[in-house]
Amino acid sequence: MKPARKPKPARKPKPASKPKPIVGWRESIELPELCATPIKAKIDTGALTSALHAFNLSVVERDGDSWADFEIHPVQRSKLAAVTVSYPVAGFRKVRSSSGHLERRPVIKTPIQIGSHCYHIEISLASRDEMGFRMLLGRAALRRRFVVDPGRSYLQSPAPRPKGHK
Repeated sequence: MKPARKPKPARKPKPASKPKPIVGWRESIELPELCATPIKAKIDTGALTSALHAFNLSVVERDGDSWADFEIHPVQRSKLAAVTVSYPVAGFRKVRSSSGHLERRPVIKTPIQIGSHCYHIEISLASRDEMGFRMLLGRAALRRRFVVDPGRSYLQSPAPRPKGHK
């Protein structure tokens, strides 16, 4: 006869978690170490990694480390407020573009601010000339931080104002 099994200890109930803030399908975000101007970003739960449009991107070696040299044009369809950036590369990642091509992209790790929420994320640098948004915020940057409401916009940030309005 087998000895009786000891009963498993009862699991403690999980404490009620604080509700996550909600983001819309687009938000104004800030990348404080890269650019002083807010950037309109598309929230893209279909993309794992976030992507930033980097103009004139080149990766160079400095003292044995990889650095990305690029320009950010934070305002869509405008070269105004362009910023030249040199930033350390955290690594390289193979990313499938929206057109289905597999690309090897440099990835940087930098702080992002969405409304009052600030944290570090990984961002791949890519040429996004044909895309409508300078930035895509992927699900890795959103996971366990936000809930997405695809029917609304600018829930954490003010909507950009049209040119000429104060």
